[in-house]
Amino acid sequence: MPIFSMEYGLAPSIYNSFHLNSPMSEKNKFFKHQVFSNYWISDYVFKIDIHKMLDIPIYSGGLGVLAGDTVKSIADLGLSVVALGILWNKGYFKQNFWYKHGQVPEELSWDPHSYPGLIPLKNRIRINTKQGNLVLRLWKYYVYSYDKKHVVPLVLMDSNLPENNEHFRKLTDQLYRSDQVFWRIFQRSILGIGGMKALDELKAHVDCYHLNEGHAAFALVEKYIQLTDKAQMETEKKKFVYTCHTPVAAGHDRFQITDLQEIFADNYIEAAKKFGKELPGSKDVNLTHICLDNCRHVNAVAQKHGEIMRLQFPAFAKRIDAITNGVHAHTWVSESFAQLFDKYSSVFGNWRSDPNRLQEAGQLLRDDNFRRDIFQAHQVNKRNLLNVVKPWKLQEDILTICWARRITGYKRPSLLFQHIDEVLKIAHHIGPLQIIFAGKSHPMDTGGASHIQNIMEHVDQLNKEYKAVKVLVLENYDTYFGKLLTNSVDVWLNNPLPPFEASGTSGMKAILNGVVQLSTLDGWVVEAEHDDIGWIFGYRHQGPEIGDEGELRLEEDSKALYASLKEVTGLYYRMNKNGAIDIHSPWIDKMIHCVRRGGFFNTQRMVQEYKAKMWS
Repeated sequence: MPIFSMEYGLAPSIYNSFHLNSPMSEKNKFFKHQVFSNYWISDYVFKIDIHKMLDIPIYSGGLGVLAGDTVKSIADLGLSVVALGILWNKGYFKQNFWYKHGQVPEELSWDPHSYPGLIPLKNRIRINTKQGNLVLRLWKYYVYSYDKKHVVPLVLMDSNLPENNEHFRKLTDQLYRSDQVFWRIFQRSILGIGGMKALDELKAHVDCYHLNEGHAAFALVEKYIQLTDKAQMETEKKKFVYTCHTPVAAGHDRFQITDLQEIFADNYIEAAKKFGKELPGSKDVNLTHICLDNCRHVNAVAQKHGEIMRLQFPAFAKRIDAITNGVHAHTWVSESFAQLFDKYSSVFGNWRSDPNRLQEAGQLLRDDNFRRDIFQAHQVNKRNLLNVVKPWKLQEDILTICWARRITGYKRPSLLFQHIDEVLKIAHHIGPLQIIFAGKSHPMDTGGASHIQNIMEHVDQLNKEYKAVKVLVLENYDTYFGKLLTNSVDVWLNNPLPPFEASGTSGMKAILNGVVQLSTLDGWVVEAEHDDIGWIFGYRHQGPEIGDEGELRLEEDSKALYASLKEVTGLYYRMNKNGAIDIHSPWIDKMIHCVRRGGFFNTQRMVQEYKAKMWS
């Protein structure tokens, strides 16, 4: 069975890394990272320098990391699947921070030909267009199971070939390039049409096609074009399933028919109109509609998202199921917590082969030894973080909060700084704070970029308050920093505007490592609302109206955030008094409940649900 996905975050620098027999290309090494903080002397003198391999840069954020986690769990379960994607020769982009300018994107350069484990194949496929034949080379990368007994092949398509014209060669340069519409059309065509042709070229036997987001919708068009007897399409459509990952309007592609006509022959245009026009008089083709109207099964990625998706697409409501996302436990569990789970194997059993076993953590809620050990395991992780950012003089027994994910409007990255004086009051009257931000905004998302600039301006205003509030903004948030931060901070801050977060997975990584949550009620958190994993604040979505993602509710939700932050800070400093730990504190209850619920939010459980509900 093939899975089509525009991006894959495989995290080979932190999981199942290849051993090298020769020196690594400089282009494939992790680069130095700047930090923007309110301790500007260290910003000027130091950078974060980590000696590791650059993650294969074919992902932008959460969607790609989830796809990578999914493929890894498929390998763990030994299922027969091939993953299809695109070899992005320039990756997503390299992020730079400039004072007074915010995020400044830079083209990323890496070397696929010397990247460990990535193999160019001799196979070529062709897509015929009005602008000439587009030739794609296939590459192969093996994704291994945690025990190295199984593998899932990842097949990547690449247009950077001498037989293509210069325009075509650049089509697989930058992921999600969107400054002109033809980039978006071609990139989605490579994934959908090219993916189907790649399966034919590799002579794959297919009984189910999984379209991971609407990016791959043209796969249905290509299947129709391939059929001699078009009446067979009703049977063929039963082989397609579709996962929708966002309720946000910008995540649903629509293309004007006139734009498609500049690229594709008439038979493709007629097929695209046949399957993608929502109404007879429509002048555009909706890729989401192609998937909703023609796939056998459709699913949202959390139970709340399923509710919202049925409101968005009422004509398809009865067909929309919900399978809640997860994370790959072997990738995201820290070493100290893996050792902790092994130490208590009488409760957790073989948690590596069955991460669901971590749900048994509740049995240890009143075990003083476990309570002491779980906090010590957390402190090991925290010291690791402090060592990475050592020049900025963070302290082990100071409450440390992190907000890290894709930066865009509805995620409200600067909510914590809506009224900076409230943060200072908490720091001065209850206890000092250490705050870390990280995340990228799409280069064309001016709103997201403005949030970065806003955060940097607030940080600059805190230069004289470094003893009370330390703030660090990290460049180039990726899977390495994702693992480092989700397992080491004390509190994971998550404040999207409900109900526009389909799922979110960074918090799932955090709870797997006992990091408590400070969150609005959206995405996966809705399913853990009553599980004592932290604090929930702010606006709650109810009723049949979805609302407006532009109405950010910053005032009311920032007030709710500060009220909760007072509780968080007070409890932390009652639990941790300058390194003297009260192991009976409710804080440690929350840490244990985090691990318990983390046992559910894993991709092995998720893949098993897909197998039962979608692929069978």
